[in-house]
Amino acid sequence: MVLVTGGTGLVGAHLLLHLTESEDAIVAIYRNEKSIVKPKLLFQQFQKEAEFSKIIWIEADILDIPSLEIAFQNIEYVYHCAAQISFDPKDENLLRKVNIEGTANIVNFCLDKNVKKLCHVSSIAALGDLKEHETILTEEIEWNPEVSHSDYAITKYGAEMEVWRGQQEGLKVVIVNPGVIFGSTIWKTSSGTFFTKVKNNFPFYTYGTTGYVGVFDVVKIMVLLMKSDSNGERFSLISENLSFKEIIHLIAGKMNAKKPTFEIKPWMTSIIWRVDWFFSTVFKTRRNLSKNASKTIHSKEFISNAKIKNALNYNFQSIVEVVEIVLSKNQ
Repeated sequence: MVLVTGGTGLVGAHLLLHLTESEDAIVAIYRNEKSIVKPKLLFQQFQKEAEFSKIIWIEADILDIPSLEIAFQNIEYVYHCAAQISFDPKDENLLRKVNIEGTANIVNFCLDKNVKKLCHVSSIAALGDLKEHETILTEEIEWNPEVSHSDYAITKYGAEMEVWRGQQEGLKVVIVNPGVIFGSTIWKTSSGTFFTKVKNNFPFYTYGTTGYVGVFDVVKIMVLLMKSDSNGERFSLISENLSFKEIIHLIAGKMNAKKPTFEIKPWMTSIIWRVDWFFSTVFKTRRNLSKNASKTIHSKEFISNAKIKNALNYNFQSIVEVVEIVLSKNQ
């Protein structure tokens, strides 16, 4: 029997969609009835309402031990997709609680229940830090605690440490580190905001570069890794490295929307995040741009996908294809 945490999120829901094609017994946890609406809509989009009924939904929380005790009954394989995503410094405690403590709970249950294998969904944010002479970010690059990281990155790295602890105690594990994931725009947060901003004629861009990947590539690779002999490895999941200008212009072109024409310079974002901090502090509102985020949108990361391509002989969908699929399912 397979357990999926975070089954109501972008990756978890698409994973469930993929798993129902081959797995007979799937358990997914949810926090409240309202959260099941999105994955149910996803199955409807792909005309797989019948497959949705195969999923055994259990109300549980990765921070609630008694509920996990129920969810883990007769479980052999676990896909841990649940996580808190935020780049607001005010969410530091919540990020640590969910991403680190929650992952520790999942690892402990996997060990206690003799789970055969765990697949943990991490992030490229948890990869290492390039030195001056290095240009390509790989899975082997070491994390430098002296470098400034977002709270999200720190907690995803901390979650990985919990997974490696589980491996040291005898649990078989694989970790995937996806880039920015594009999938159904039912999810209006995270990568879905790219489409929302373009639709609303967002006028700005930067030349900062990072890795992008389609959600179906992510879930297919997760399943392939779980069925493989891979153990104690992590894999960066990247289809292409693109600048923010390239990705926003691509989406705008496919949506027949106005392309952004104004480049935001680093000195501009350094002013914007300070102003944002001031208003957030005075009016007790959520941050729109943190100090770390203001740097990230200008940084140029080139992330290698060679390891996963070689391990599985896998070919990623192009981001053009991914964007077209996302838009075709949300017209």
